[in-house]
This record gives sequence, C-alpha cells and structure tokens, in this order.
Amino acid sequence: MTHVRRFDHVGITVADLDAATAFFVRLGLEVEGTGEVAGEFVETVCALPGAHCRIAMLRVPGGGPRLELSSFVTPDHLPGSPDALANEVGLRNVSFEVEDLEAAVDAVAADGYSLVGGIGDYQGSVRMAYVRGPEGIVVSLFELTG
Repeated sequence: MTHVRRFDHVGITVADLDAATAFFVRLGLEVEGTGEVAGEFVETVCALPGAHCRIAMLRVPGGGPRLELSSFVTPDHLPGSPDALANEVGLRNVSFEVEDLEAAVDAVAADGYSLVGGIGDYQGSVRMAYVRGPEGIVVSLFELTG
C-alpha cells in the first residue's frame, strides 16, 4: 500500500521573505499566494510555541509541485549554513529546468547572485549550473541540449 498520493511542494525557511520571493520570481516562478499562519496549528506542527510565520507559495508556469517560502516572525529564525557545498548533509538544492541557461544565470547575476562553480555539460545532453541565491539557497538550473 502506498501512502503518498502526489508530490506537493518543497518548503524553504528564509529570513528575508521578500528578497527570496523576488529571486524565484526573477527565474520565472509565479506567486500563487501569500499569507501568515500563527496559533495552535503551526505551534503543533512545528513544535515551536508562539510560532508565527509569513508564507509565499510559488509555482512553475504550467503547474506541478510548488515551492513554499516561509519566514518566521516569531520565534526568531536560526541561521543556516549559507556557504554549504553539495556534500553537506541535508537539502542541498532546488532544481529547475530552464529554456536558456545563460539567460537565467544572467538574470539572477543582475541581482547580485553568482554561480557556485561553473556551467557544466553532461555528454552533450544537459547543461547545468548551481546558483547561490538569497541566504545561501543553492538553485540548480539545467537546460536540455540533446
């Protein structure tokens, strides 16, 4: 018996919700909705007394799994590892297929975000790059070329 019906979203906690939202919108995601959650529900789920957070739910044009960005108003957020590399245990990147890799990299570079390494080519079929976005979030951007 399977318990999972579908993949819904990935959640990322950030300190600056507006900057993180702007970064992903610049890549082409659309804001599906925003809101705040506080009280017994979020306190129970997160095991954080007094929890209150702001949320932005983003989607890729055309649908599919979503990206939830959340920022805690209370309690204060705890810093993560903004310079984490691919071999650090934990969620390391969020990945998006793009139509034009250079254009996507240039778009976020215009806002001050840079590549973690370089643009790699895998056997002439995929080109990929890691971009370090706001608060150290690593975003994998890839373009199918073959």
